[in-house]
Amino acid sequence: MVTMAYDSPSSSPATIRVSTSGGPRSSIGLTSPVPRRSISNNSSSPLSSRKFRRDSGSGRFLSFSKDSTEEFVNYTVHIPQTPDNRFMSDSQSSPMEDTKNHHGDPNESFMTDTTYTGGFNSATRSHVRGKSEQEPAVKKSKMLCEIDGCDAKASKNKCECEFRICDECFLECNKNGAGLCPGCKEPYINDQIDEDDERDRRRSEEKDKANSLPRKGNGVKLDKKFSMVRSFKAPNTDFDHNKWLFETKGTYGFGNAFWPRNDYEYEQETRGYENPPGNERKNRPLTRKVWVSTKIISPYRLLMVIRLAALCCFLTWRIANPNHEAMWLWIISVICEVWFAVSWILDQLPKVCPVKRVTDLSVLKERFEPSKGLSDLPGIDVFVSTADAEKEPPLVTANTILSILAVDYPVEKVACYLSDDGGSLVTFEALAEAASFARLWVPFCRKYGIEPRNPEAYFGQKGDPLKNIRKVEFVRERRRVKREYDEFKVRINALPESIRRRSDALNAREGQPLTEKVSKATFMSDGRQWHGTWSTAEKGHSRGDHEGIVQVMLRPPVYKPENSCGTEAEGGEEESLIDITGVDTRLPLLVYVSREKRPGYDHNKKAGAMNALVRASAILSNGPFILNLDCDHYIYNTSALREGMCFMLDRGGDKICYIQFPQRFEGIDPNDRYANHNTVFFDVSMRALDGLQGPMYVGTGCIFRRTALYGFSPPRATEHHGWFGRRKIKIRLIKRKPRVVEQDEEEMAVPIIEGQNDDDELARALSTERYGNSIHLMNSIPVAEYGGRLLHGFQGECSRGRKAGSLAVRHEPIDRATLAEAITVISCFYEDKTDWGKRVGWIYGSITEDVVTGYRMHNRGWRSIYCVTKRDAFRGTAPINLTDRLVQVLRWATGSVEIFFSRNSALFATRRMKFLQRVAYFNVGLYPFTSFFLLAYCVVPALSLFSGKFIVQSLNVTFLSLLLVMTLTLCMLAALEIKWSGITLHDWWRNEQFWLIGGTSAHPAAVIQALLKVIAGYDTSFTLTSKPATPDDVDDEFAELYAFRYTSLMIPPVTIILLNITAIAMGTFRTFYSPFPEWSKLLGGVFFSFWVLSHLYPFAKGLMGRKGKISTVVYLWATLICIVVSLLFSFINPPAGSRYMSF
Repeated sequence: MVTMAYDSPSSSPATIRVSTSGGPRSSIGLTSPVPRRSISNNSSSPLSSRKFRRDSGSGRFLSFSKDSTEEFVNYTVHIPQTPDNRFMSDSQSSPMEDTKNHHGDPNESFMTDTTYTGGFNSATRSHVRGKSEQEPAVKKSKMLCEIDGCDAKASKNKCECEFRICDECFLECNKNGAGLCPGCKEPYINDQIDEDDERDRRRSEEKDKANSLPRKGNGVKLDKKFSMVRSFKAPNTDFDHNKWLFETKGTYGFGNAFWPRNDYEYEQETRGYENPPGNERKNRPLTRKVWVSTKIISPYRLLMVIRLAALCCFLTWRIANPNHEAMWLWIISVICEVWFAVSWILDQLPKVCPVKRVTDLSVLKERFEPSKGLSDLPGIDVFVSTADAEKEPPLVTANTILSILAVDYPVEKVACYLSDDGGSLVTFEALAEAASFARLWVPFCRKYGIEPRNPEAYFGQKGDPLKNIRKVEFVRERRRVKREYDEFKVRINALPESIRRRSDALNAREGQPLTEKVSKATFMSDGRQWHGTWSTAEKGHSRGDHEGIVQVMLRPPVYKPENSCGTEAEGGEEESLIDITGVDTRLPLLVYVSREKRPGYDHNKKAGAMNALVRASAILSNGPFILNLDCDHYIYNTSALREGMCFMLDRGGDKICYIQFPQRFEGIDPNDRYANHNTVFFDVSMRALDGLQGPMYVGTGCIFRRTALYGFSPPRATEHHGWFGRRKIKIRLIKRKPRVVEQDEEEMAVPIIEGQNDDDELARALSTERYGNSIHLMNSIPVAEYGGRLLHGFQGECSRGRKAGSLAVRHEPIDRATLAEAITVISCFYEDKTDWGKRVGWIYGSITEDVVTGYRMHNRGWRSIYCVTKRDAFRGTAPINLTDRLVQVLRWATGSVEIFFSRNSALFATRRMKFLQRVAYFNVGLYPFTSFFLLAYCVVPALSLFSGKFIVQSLNVTFLSLLLVMTLTLCMLAALEIKWSGITLHDWWRNEQFWLIGGTSAHPAAVIQALLKVIAGYDTSFTLTSKPATPDDVDDEFAELYAFRYTSLMIPPVTIILLNITAIAMGTFRTFYSPFPEWSKLLGGVFFSFWVLSHLYPFAKGLMGRKGKISTVVYLWATLICIVVSLLFSFINPPAGSRYMSF
């Protein structure tokens, strides 16, 4: 029951009271109309067997007990009177009451039509979206429920008036058995019970009877795992219990297990189930580790040892044989070479044991989806982040959302959240357009198995997509969907201009005097002011100052698949664009979130936005696993989520904190001029780390375990003692009894939720000082932990499992109180005096928050997995412009230096991190410092040619032999890396080239900026990397590659190029005109100068513009080079009659 109480039409505060019909009315304001399963309503929930009571500091009160028959969550929400939210008089009717009077429960209809806002010094408000003038009224399909806001499939007629209603709405309207039909307002007849339902009920009662376990003896070994009774609230009618009993050697009992009688014989129970079908395959591992062939890895390791020995001999010879003719040149070169040797060792050591992994999706399906329409897979919340609608085109974001909504994963287990950190109305309306187009696109993809499920990528594929396709129906429907997508693109691209025109028209209608300052607001399509950022950036409506916004775009899907039986389109159209007969038309939950921002608060960029999504998703869907994607990274392989779950749900998966997928990019020029694909890092370094403790987190394309993000430690870990961590000690971090010894502040064990003496440990782990004052958030943590467990029989030592079928239950619906709580947890002040950003969630304090977050998890003993799929899991875009690429590398390198000087440095790692993993993290923070030595070493050849000296006194056989050995071993190592990683020689060479380009341009600036921040506290702000939009002209696809944008980062490489070119010319002239030419020194200097110039060739080519059209800057530099060379030639070989000049 929903009631609104007002003192008067003009009263300032208002209190909303919501309670279940027929039950006692609560005196504490707003009460959830449905029991929250995330608290104690779920029979599988660990909190259902414990009394617990908490009081939050935000005015919300929670009370639940096992003794009570019904449990509710009580809230208080005060909504003050504002111009957007005026109280109505008694003569006026509430829209909520009107909705209820027409069709019963108004909860579902209000969910997708209401925007929730709130935050600092502002009450939580619900804004009902009205119909715009251009939006036509949509007539419902005859196959759908007639309740407003409900799109579920209508069941058989419950009333003689033939009012269409689904099972959920029927149960809501007929709770107490005396409900009224929303259509004819007549009471339902409750004595009409089908005989089939009665028969099913009796069968269910018989199956729920307790049986005894086999007694010890007769050669039967008992497991230490007890089975539990099936959930009465959501019975798993499709689950094969006999097969489960055979596998676990147990039987079902009420609560705990019953011990066997003395006269019980085990053979009597197992007769007929000796070889249950599919048992052997079902117990097969989901994943398999494939080591690199010994024919490749053994020579690879041997070459590493040989090159290391050659390096030691070379450096020893160099130090023992100084060049007395040019000591300054010798000192510079020796210091640089020693540093390069150390850097090579740090980079090469973690590559000693690379691995590959494969998954078996068929076993996953048999184990967790034994029957159609029933899935025991855990839920996944997908996070998509965007911050600027101008630099990140809304069309790119919309295509990413569409690929997520069409992913091959149980629809009811997927929830998509878009974080708009800029609060842009363009992004909001683009998401609404994507939600509308998804009703056509997703069924089309499911019907024909479309890959990829990004419309832009699918329709933009090169070649003839209809070649060798003879199905006329597919060709016809594809053309229709393509036409609809073209119109969708036009609407998305026209959003900025349409919003501007709409806002100008509505602002002009206000009629304010011209002498007054006119506040030009941004208006939504229904004529209301936008609650986020305005185009004029007014107070309270700018990027750094706006309310928090939560909008459910697509409601949670119904539990059972909605398979259409006809071609009637949704919305009542006579003919559908596609035939969706037998196609599941459900869509996942889709939520728009824009966290609150206020001046004076540090919002911590992307890390703060991700943490806000973690809290909001815990309130709304609470998936045990989280996938985060950038707005330009879409799902290219629809089975990517299933492949990630294979690792999480396999034996040992409870120790995995995240699954990192490689990043693949589209829109890169065929030559990959600036190494944008970065294949050496993703296919060599990351695969090598997978053989240690796991790859690093690289910011996108990663599936997290939610409890790992909450700062908990794994159930068990290994500590490495002694030299190089060779002595291993296994420790268990979960105990059935509370710890007696004092625990480290950083240690947070996964909360025990099954024992009886665990209240103290649970209360210690789930404290308001750590997670904030949201009781909903803290109570969702044990539920998420339970959902991420392995099945009984597959869990590891010291860990707990869950029974099969425990996740095949319905999730609770989203109500107004839940959305109000979601607004609270995304407020700007919620993280004050908590551990968010310190030990919980994404870690703050660095530009590269991704690396720090992964490091913290590895430091607690977790491990990660690198999942390389046959078909790329995700694809995105990368900046192909030289300037954008350098700025991107600058940001990464600055974050690495910040990590090196922080407490997150690998020097302070715990013993739970492997030695080689620690070396890899240490190298991440150290590699930018190589830039200064690289700059010096690139100048050494030029100085050598200018002075006529060389780094060695003479090119003897020892120097040349050691140099040849090091070069050959380096090439052979590269060849073997190419062999076991699958990259190409071209990729390896491009990586080497850009290593020098970045090391001489962005990395030195990064070190300087980071030192200024550490020493002087000077913080440098970085601009967001622009995401390339889809080009309209195919021939102009790589226009950004040839665009020249000057930046100061280009000065060092250009200087090095000019110095070496000039030095080669000067050294050649000097040698030719010298009476005693030293050709060996000239060849040595020219060889190293060409080595530098060959690495900088892509950089020089980037300065030349499009297809040989050299830019004006290059002409200026060329003129300067000619002048310098002419002067040097005149200085070396003066005209006859002038005085001889020498150095």
